[in-house]
Amino acid sequence: MRSCVIIPARYKSSRLPGKPLVKLLGKPMVIWVAETSSRAVGSENVYVATDDKRIFNLVIESGYQAILTKSNHLTGTDRVAEAASNLDYDIYVNVQGDEPLVEPEDILIAIENKKKNSKYIINGYTFITDKEDPSCSNIPKLVTSEEDKLIYISRSMIPGSKTNASSNIKYKKQVCIYAYNKLELLKFLGFGRKGFLEEIEDIEILRFYELGLEIKMFMTNNHTLAVDIPSDITSVEKELSRLFFS
Repeated sequence: MRSCVIIPARYKSSRLPGKPLVKLLGKPMVIWVAETSSRAVGSENVYVATDDKRIFNLVIESGYQAILTKSNHLTGTDRVAEAASNLDYDIYVNVQGDEPLVEPEDILIAIENKKKNSKYIINGYTFITDKEDPSCSNIPKLVTSEEDKLIYISRSMIPGSKTNASSNIKYKKQVCIYAYNKLELLKFLGFGRKGFLEEIEDIEILRFYELGLEIKMFMTNNHTLAVDIPSDITSVEKELSRLFFS
């Protein structure tokens, strides 16, 4: 089965404009993600989907493939779906352009999970560390069944407790690596709007529930940190430095 990685990268991020071009240790963030993705599936199977010619030109100049998409997409998954409509693969992996610490092994695990669980949307998760605040609304938290099927995902702290048992909860957070087939992506795009819960939570994967599709989670490594706001840059650079230069 042929697999590719599509990295959605829009310029107008509400919390950090120009985010894909932000330099981490001197290298644009989107290039960090493209390099990592290439180690998993080969550079010939990595595409950056963007609505911005600055990002497009940077990606091409750096030796990777880029696809210009519409500018008015509701989410990154909508952008991935448009790009996928003109590509011929069995499995499409969406690796968010603000996840520079994603590991190639996690991308490969997502692909294997999709092969084994073809009827499910695949998504990654890890546990929130003591360096992160589970009450932070920038971190989507989730609860799963014992078989790692997604029950719900929220920007609120879930699961909750009416007793002090919550102090012992190991919170799970979403890691933005997804795997789908083309039909699932086109259904997502064809929905044409955000779903009710998706609109409230601002978490795009919830739209698949409106489509009657189930989601299966898999655990990734514990190094994953995303760049959501400017203050995230320092902690991500420290982790990149530790992993690649220590």
